Amino acid sequence: MTTDATATEATDPEADRIRQAAERIAAGGPSAPVLGRDPVNQAMVNTWAEAMGDANPVYTDASAAESSVHGELVAPPAMAQVWTMRGLHGTRAEDDPLGAMMLALDEEGFTSVVATNSSQTYHRYLRPGEHVAASNRLESVVGPKQTALGEGWFVTTRTTWTVGEEVVAEMTFRVLKFRPVSSRPTVAREGARIIDAPEYADGVLRPVISRDTAFFWEGTQVGELRIQRWGDTLRHPPGPVDPSGDLDAKPDYIVARGTGTVYSYVVHHHPKVPGKRLPFVVALVELDEGVRVLGELIDAEPDDVYIGLPVRAVFLRIDEELTLPAWEVLR
Repeated sequence: MTTDATATEATDPEADRIRQAAERIAAGGPSAPVLGRDPVNQAMVNTWAEAMGDANPVYTDASAAESSVHGELVAPPAMAQVWTMRGLHGTRAEDDPLGAMMLALDEEGFTSVVATNSSQTYHRYLRPGEHVAASNRLESVVGPKQTALGEGWFVTTRTTWTVGEEVVAEMTFRVLKFRPVSSRPTVAREGARIIDAPEYADGVLRPVISRDTAFFWEGTQVGELRIQRWGDTLRHPPGPVDPSGDLDAKPDYIVARGTGTVYSYVVHHHPKVPGKRLPFVVALVELDEGVRVLGELIDAEPDDVYIGLPVRAVFLRIDEELTLPAWEVLR
């Protein structure tokens, strides 16, 4: 396991604590192999091949597979990770090194994460009926590094997939665990309605903030609904490239008035969401400026919501790092 001290002084207590945690976690070695929930199965292969548009018949056509070099049906190699995914309600194993390293960085204030890259190696094809296990180990923790998202640490792990004692595939996976740059002014925009909503914190799905979307989330913190602009074209969600194809173009943004009408909506009945009373409404609102933005409609009963309902933006402050856009009925 490697660490990097080039970006900071070796006497930095915070960096020293992170490196010591990394060395301790790496010294624990790989996690115990954990079997996937299900063996390799044809139903999942069929679904994956259809979703990915992979028409190779050796994955789905028994006759074609039998006449191929494989002699029988095989699973797409790129499905290696699929067989050991934990599922919607799965949890990391207690000895999982990535989870332990994420916790150590959380405790030092590096609370945000974005995946940066992964690389997979396949040793052989898998066949229906084989049961795959996965084990992880910590390879490197490098930092602190200054990035566009804030100061952070690059954490790399290696996953090894096995059938019995045989290694069938491997993957290196790198994430950036960073401390977001705080740019919130001390005073919110005049007229903005910002509601403290810490009760949502346990259940909220936190967005992945990138250099292309940071301006939007910085805006919500001060009660601004910022919409990306490429020349005369408004775009939401934000994107990295000019919709017209001009690769030299650079975006800016406008601050929307925050008023519009419900273009579409859903009523959430299940599953339960921590901190929220069911049912609740999530609305896609067409702003006066012409773009559509998604958010919860916080002050209306589901039976009172309809297409075309006038609404305006409000902002739910979850914590110091996250403020979500939402809607209330314009009365």
